[in-house]
Amino acid sequence: MNQHIAVIKTPIMSEEILINVTPQETRIAIVDNGVLQEVHIERTQRRGLVGSVFKGLVSRVLPGMQAAFIDIGLDRTGFLHSSDIINEHDYDKEESEEIRPIESIINEGEEILVQVIKDPIGSKGARLTTRLSIPSRYIVFMPNDSSISISQRIKDGEERERLRNIVLDYLCGIEKPIISDKNSIILDRPLDESEILIKGGFIIRTAAEQVRDEDIHKDIQFLRKIWGSIMVRAKNTFPPSIVYEDLPLIMRTMRDLAHSEVDKVRVDSKETYQRVIEFSRKFIPKFLNRIEYYNGNHPILDLYSIEDEIQRSLNRKVPLKSGGYLIIDQTEAMTTIDVNTGAFVGHRNQEETIYKTNLEAAQTLARQLRLRNLGGIIIIDFIDMKDPEHGRQVLRFLEKYVDKDHSKTILSELTSLGLVQLTRKRTRESLEHILSETCPTCEGRSTIKTSETVCYEIFREILREVRQFNAKKLLVVASQCVITMLLDNESTSVAELEAFIGRSISLQVESTYTQEQYDIILL
Repeated sequence: MNQHIAVIKTPIMSEEILINVTPQETRIAIVDNGVLQEVHIERTQRRGLVGSVFKGLVSRVLPGMQAAFIDIGLDRTGFLHSSDIINEHDYDKEESEEIRPIESIINEGEEILVQVIKDPIGSKGARLTTRLSIPSRYIVFMPNDSSISISQRIKDGEERERLRNIVLDYLCGIEKPIISDKNSIILDRPLDESEILIKGGFIIRTAAEQVRDEDIHKDIQFLRKIWGSIMVRAKNTFPPSIVYEDLPLIMRTMRDLAHSEVDKVRVDSKETYQRVIEFSRKFIPKFLNRIEYYNGNHPILDLYSIEDEIQRSLNRKVPLKSGGYLIIDQTEAMTTIDVNTGAFVGHRNQEETIYKTNLEAAQTLARQLRLRNLGGIIIIDFIDMKDPEHGRQVLRFLEKYVDKDHSKTILSELTSLGLVQLTRKRTRESLEHILSETCPTCEGRSTIKTSETVCYEIFREILREVRQFNAKKLLVVASQCVITMLLDNESTSVAELEAFIGRSISLQVESTYTQEQYDIILL
């Protein structure tokens, strides 16, 4: 039997960032080789809160959940789990390994400094942490930590050592740290208050690779100043209040997503273009010659058919080039993705058809995760494959493509049922939740009752009404399709019901009613 082993080729990357600005909203598209990969949307009246720091007030402590609700001045209180609370024992390894009950860490009515790590989504309030982190272009500063870590995406050992030494050189006034492993450096003690400007830990970001010493030192100085201003505001304000707000979407994009493989950044607003230029001149000067003001004849997001792609991303069904398709369903608990062969029948046998469909699905669904910003638990139902090697190849393909994702993604092994469990970190609402709302007719069920079902409900309701109330006749008000069925298919049933109850039944169309909506009026 011939084995069809997938050869994974790494394409030449050519990325563009397209920025569309209107008074109402900002939309940013990340395009890779002419194909839309990500869409980020921020609306003027509903800015995201991730990264913002609040001085909050503990409103409730729930020992049973090992969590607390924190009032940070929003409509809903924020949620703080005990695992996201840093305390004085965190520097003591032996004591930090022992889980402390939340009621011994914080108390109701206590003031607390927290950071939003997940925006309010649906009926849930913001997810909070006391493990604060302040990002810049090359460094993330962690005031309550004492380690220096390096992005795992930086693979070169010499470069990792160089970056480590750059930060150590800056921290030369601190007692010599203990090097615990190749990925991080643990300082031998928490620093006292006299060292507050340099107290804390650092994460060296992927963007720092091959960056000059002085640029990284400038980032650390910049973060120190921000942290100092946060401490001053926290000291001089009353809870609940915001003490630090992360950059708006455009500047976050330049800070976090403008990497070496981005060839071009196009902005369709002259004012915003000037702001991006100023930001880049200060923080990423090498990007100045890649930033363009776009004043083309067509809207910027019509390039590469991006507007059409955004519309298609709201569909449940995602077609594959081979003729197969994906079905993507979001629920509050998880997202499920079902892979189907559809019209694809292959050229040799059924196993080949299934294998090729699953390979194509792995690439497509990885892109859909980014494009739709799907997060949490994701269950992928691949088509069952008899050949174990095919299963391993499909998983390898999936791992390769999700590795491009900026959000942290963890995959499980392929089960005997062909299922893969995947978790993807999502801090903001999915694209569907930003652009859509629950259908008022089906209320999120994705289906509605048939006209026939509604007709029979009306008959039962009429019987209830005449048993309880004395009325000479009844008027049924319903949607056009229901009234049409009562007059046509169910006309005999209406006549028999009139004879049974001894009262006449009139019918009236209400154009504003949905198919499931009706009223029975006693006259």
